[in-house]
Amino acid sequence: MGERWTPKSWRHLPIEQVPAYPDAAALGAVESQIASFPPLVFAGEARKLKAALGRVAVGQAFLLQGGDCAESFDEHSADNIRDFFRVFLQMAMVLTFAGGSPVVKVGRIAGQFAKPRSSPTETLEGVSLPSYRGDIINGIGFTEELRVPDPRRQLEAYRQSAATLNLLRAFATGGYANLENAHRWMLGFVKDSPQSSRYQDVAGRMTDALDFMRAIGINPETHPEVRTTDFYTSHEALLLGYEEALTRVDSTTGDWYATSGHMLWIGDRTRQPDHAHVEYARGIKNPIGLKCGPSMKAEGLIRLIDLLNPENEPGRLSLICRFGADKVGDHLPALIRAVEREGRSVVWICDPMHGNTIPAGRYKTRPFERVMQEIEGFFGVHRAEGTFAGGIHLEMTGKDVTECTGGARALTADDLQDRYHTYCDPRLNAEQALEVAFRTAELVKAERSHVERPRLDAAE
Repeated sequence: MGERWTPKSWRHLPIEQVPAYPDAAALGAVESQIASFPPLVFAGEARKLKAALGRVAVGQAFLLQGGDCAESFDEHSADNIRDFFRVFLQMAMVLTFAGGSPVVKVGRIAGQFAKPRSSPTETLEGVSLPSYRGDIINGIGFTEELRVPDPRRQLEAYRQSAATLNLLRAFATGGYANLENAHRWMLGFVKDSPQSSRYQDVAGRMTDALDFMRAIGINPETHPEVRTTDFYTSHEALLLGYEEALTRVDSTTGDWYATSGHMLWIGDRTRQPDHAHVEYARGIKNPIGLKCGPSMKAEGLIRLIDLLNPENEPGRLSLICRFGADKVGDHLPALIRAVEREGRSVVWICDPMHGNTIPAGRYKTRPFERVMQEIEGFFGVHRAEGTFAGGIHLEMTGKDVTECTGGARALTADDLQDRYHTYCDPRLNAEQALEVAFRTAELVKAERSHVERPRLDAAE
């Protein structure tokens, strides 16, 4: 890998998970058009997120990252965005109050349109077609026409991302993110949940805290911070031509930033150190995530860390661990020890979704208890190693879908057919996502109570 980086230096290296576009000229024309469009996010926002993640790295904050498995063109609506944001705010509020820690909020939204696949083709009733790779690349319908990669889909992905960001910014700063709104929604969830008694104590403490704030004059009218929040976007940097087209020089620093989202991550299938995706990610200054599955070895991780964060900058690199509930204890300790031994600064994040996917008849699902077991195992390993469990990374929706079994309502495999709407992998529904937040908050609180948190001068 050469020392000189440019937004297109990835094009000279091997690449995985790339779609085969039939018309190279059409693809180039679309990428040129996108390169002329305004940025979707701004360098200053990405720097602010990096600073917040620097605090997560030393245990001064906790990361909540979540959203759709793969965003859909057809399901893009104000209601869906609102419902997701509302649940996300409730989760963050629970983690903040019950866990006793500031929460950094990062959505898998406004750009999560591309998906890696285990096979380039899929076969149905004897017919083989290219695999569905996300709406930014091809269509989900099982027809030859829809499965052909179409570069014009990138234009629609850009437009939908811009519209989604516009609404999210309005929600985050226009009063919808008011703490009192999130508190009222959360009380409704607790009242209706079959596990209501388990959450009543936390809900009561939140109510007391807000009552106290009102009594001493802290309210949305006198303190605008009570009705606004910082919310960031993220997605997997898979379609590198699209990412290159939205890579811009920051006029204040002269550095390159990806402006398609605040945080980008490299998937478990595209993290080869001498391949295109790592080459692209090493040159942009955004916060970067790196998925770490069971095949990740300690020496390989250190090599990737050195490539992606050579200056050892706090908040630059997050390791998103996706092992499976039964494997986290086997694989995570060696990675933590290697990182600690080498003195590297990283954020440790638990992705409890991808390693816990199982078949259930004609569906695939993720059992809620296995999701929680991996989160609990993740915290347990960090507790044993004396390091910080920095966050969770969830595939979730604000809708009442039936895609993951279990949870307070004990969804079974027979229930999956009721509202199984995902375009790719099964997602936690709104109620299950809030349950994860309540139970994770208990783990965060326990961790914060017995581990001394160092100070981070850059955050003061």
